[in-house]
Amino acid sequence: MVVGAVTLPRPLCFALALLFTSFALVTAAAALNFPTLTGRVVDEANILNQAKREELTQKLADLESKTTDQLVVVTLRSLQGTSIEDYGYQLGRAWGIGQKGKNNGVLLIVAPTERKVRIEVGYGLEGTLTDALTKIIIENTIIPRFRAADFAGGITSGAGAIIQVLSGDAELFKQQTAVKQAPGEKPLVNSFGILFVLIWMGIAVFIVLTIVRSHRRGGGGNVWFVPVSGRSDSWSSGSSGGFDSGGGFSGGGGDFGGGGSSGSW
Repeated sequence: MVVGAVTLPRPLCFALALLFTSFALVTAAAALNFPTLTGRVVDEANILNQAKREELTQKLADLESKTTDQLVVVTLRSLQGTSIEDYGYQLGRAWGIGQKGKNNGVLLIVAPTERKVRIEVGYGLEGTLTDALTKIIIENTIIPRFRAADFAGGITSGAGAIIQVLSGDAELFKQQTAVKQAPGEKPLVNSFGILFVLIWMGIAVFIVLTIVRSHRRGGGGNVWFVPVSGRSDSWSSGSSGGFDSGGGFSGGGGDFGGGGSSGSW
């Protein structure tokens, strides 16, 4: 790449491209309007009746009481032009689902208009509720019911499967995952290549978020030393979050990084 009379090295060109891409993603994220976290079930698309919402809410409350893991079901009127993957982790951060430090939150997201579904997994549960397990749950438990126009059944079954895994009973889903994997199948991308890309992306996102946070706080000072928590202030659901305390419900400050799986019907 040539800028004026200066030729930039390829790694720098790559980093700049990632920087511009990350800036575009952050700008798009700031434009999203998230529904209000009114409870453990947020039915913005209005596809569940009151009895089903109450039944799900009780199951999700029981899970949190037993394990401290926080699962929230949300249906959306629209993904607002973004992918369900981008919307999912940004929503998880905005609501702060899961406990701060443990990051043990999960979202079951349904976007009926775009015919998309996603299980978004917090950092702390990615080793338990793996991408492979969430894919099996979506394909075998949720989507067949959605294709039959049984949204309540698909959501209830999907939430039940997530609860089963988080409660320590994942053997059935692990067996299904083993069957799905082709023997001798090799990854398409070298793991070292993936690590290299992730490192550069992390650097680019750090720079962009630091600049954005500094700008929103009025600028001034050296932006490189502004603390970054991993998410923008506008995404935070509160300084500390919290769980039920006398009838209210909120996230506990958990964080998300894009773990989980998606599907469509």
